[in-house]
Amino acid sequence: MRVLHLLKTARGASWALRQVAELRRAGIDIVVALPSATAGLAPRYAELGATVVPVDLDFTTKHPWRLAQALRRCRRLVTCARPDVIHSHFVSTTLVARLALGRRHPTPRLFQVPGPLHLEHAPFRTLDLATAGPRDAWIASCRWTREEYLRRGVPSDRVFLSYYGADLAGIRSGTRGVLRRELGLDPHTPLVGMVAYLYPPKWFLGQRRGIKGHEDFIDAFAEVARVRPEVRAVVVGGAWTGATRYERRLRAYARRRCGTAILFTGNRSDVPDVYADLDVAVHPSLSENCGGAVESLAAACPTIGTAVGGLPDVVRPGQTGWLVPPHAPLHLAAAMLEALAGPTLARGRARAGRALVDRLFDPAHTGRDIVAIYERVLRDRHAVGVRPVEAAHAQTPPVTALAQPRIVA
Repeated sequence: MRVLHLLKTARGASWALRQVAELRRAGIDIVVALPSATAGLAPRYAELGATVVPVDLDFTTKHPWRLAQALRRCRRLVTCARPDVIHSHFVSTTLVARLALGRRHPTPRLFQVPGPLHLEHAPFRTLDLATAGPRDAWIASCRWTREEYLRRGVPSDRVFLSYYGADLAGIRSGTRGVLRRELGLDPHTPLVGMVAYLYPPKWFLGQRRGIKGHEDFIDAFAEVARVRPEVRAVVVGGAWTGATRYERRLRAYARRRCGTAILFTGNRSDVPDVYADLDVAVHPSLSENCGGAVESLAAACPTIGTAVGGLPDVVRPGQTGWLVPPHAPLHLAAAMLEALAGPTLARGRARAGRALVDRLFDPAHTGRDIVAIYERVLRDRHAVGVRPVEAAHAQTPPVTALAQPRIVA
């Protein structure tokens, strides 16, 4: 079986790399389309035995003129790769594949939805549903996403659920005291924190606050500090893709609301040490898949999340953490104060959360899920008598011919 994976970036999206590793172990022949064969994670895909094709299939609302080129590249890629299944991991690459090949193309196409954001906005949701053909199916990576497709009329046999696997062993290797010493905090100072990149608001989506909820965290902590002035907060993570203006604005807002009680560290590579020092990890996202809550729970760190997207899959009220409404700093503050007031209860919930995420996000388990989905969509194709168009493949070059940067002009 040959599967073509479509990715819009070679930087980040490590969850796709872990998935490909499991699929290669299962004997699946993988072709990965990335903007570069040398940047970011691209060499690691090649080390796994995948064929890496440097082809840019991305386009954005800011650069709509790139679409025509992306469509041509996609058609040539599919003609040469001759995949049994096309597996796309982003909205933009999914739309390119559908528009390039048409709704009636015989090759099954899977869109593994990395997050619910596009489904929360009618124009993008409508575009997703309207471009899908009879051979298109979806892999939701949280329960909310699957339920939303079902609510929109997609048949249940075309929407699967499979979490992206995560490598959680390293997150438990943190050393307590590293972050606190750096921040000048003693071991007994209560410390709450956020670990997330700083994403600026997307004005074209009507957002006024960053999608990770940093402003809500600041407002909530201002209330916590009013009740318990000895508590400190830390924000770990830097500006995403050059959003330094937003970072400056956020730091200034934190100073106005909380003085010096909130500390910003920027990007760090020692996230396990961060979680080892936090008394409470907060994930106040306005839109999210399962997000960083998977990591904080894997580290057995008491966790608070908002009731959006996939966070309720792992942050279960009264069982593995605290769940609060989004856009509700007062509720968030109340949850922080409750978690800080009952550390034994909080740690017990966190340990239950660690057992849950270990089970849900085990890469070997999720890899088997994906193989079973491939087999299912291929059976469904043959059951209705759909066959690949062999004539179109007869005189095409091998896929290795595509693994040359010169063709991606």
